[in-house]
Amino acid sequence: MTYENFAFVYDEVMDTTLYEEWLDFSKRHLNPDTKEVLELACGTGALAVEFAKAGYEVTALDLSEEMLMVASARVANEDEELDIQFVQGDMMDLSEVGTYDAITCFSDSICYMPDRQAVQQVFDTVYDALEEGGKFIFDVHSLHQVNEVFPDYSYHYQTEDFAFLWDSFPGEKENSIEHFLTFFVKDEENFLRFDELHQERTYSIENYYTMLENANFTAIETYADFEDDIPTDESARWFFVCTK
Repeated sequence: MTYENFAFVYDEVMDTTLYEEWLDFSKRHLNPDTKEVLELACGTGALAVEFAKAGYEVTALDLSEEMLMVASARVANEDEELDIQFVQGDMMDLSEVGTYDAITCFSDSICYMPDRQAVQQVFDTVYDALEEGGKFIFDVHSLHQVNEVFPDYSYHYQTEDFAFLWDSFPGEKENSIEHFLTFFVKDEENFLRFDELHQERTYSIENYYTMLENANFTAIETYADFEDDIPTDESARWFFVCTK
């Protein structure tokens, strides 16, 4: 999976209303005295900007140099000066980024980890990067979303100078999905085509709890679909709020 091409069209296809929902959910569950926030898998920086505008000191980390280029340009175009530091790095190793009052990882980014070992490694390094009493908040696709909603999902979007095709199929591994993305971007008189494969995998809530407890998190709360409600069999997105 690569974000080399996706970075430059990501905002065209992303539902921008979700950023406010992620921010609102975070603000409800962060400690009142939270100042420094580390956002993992920050992408094009839209949520980092919202966190900074809400008064947090933000470090935004992403593996993709292209995503961070778009994110930096976004901040440069803001009318106000924002307290955001962008860092290129792997969320499987946070040993060099310092410690924070809170760490977030949204947009189902945990689901891009290839296996349980990788997820466990993320949880372990996040725990080490949190201040005592700090919060780790993340979301993942539910089993219902991966196994019942996504298979054979198809979404097509187009404008005069842009087209986006998104088709999803069950993955080879249990509780996994493969998203085939095709972009057509106008370049002078022609259209350039870019193809990408995004692979995601999720686990049961019980398995997430086990991995979080293995990382030494003891206070773990679970919610669904941006609300402070317990997950149901038809929830699309699970949220975890973990305290060190």
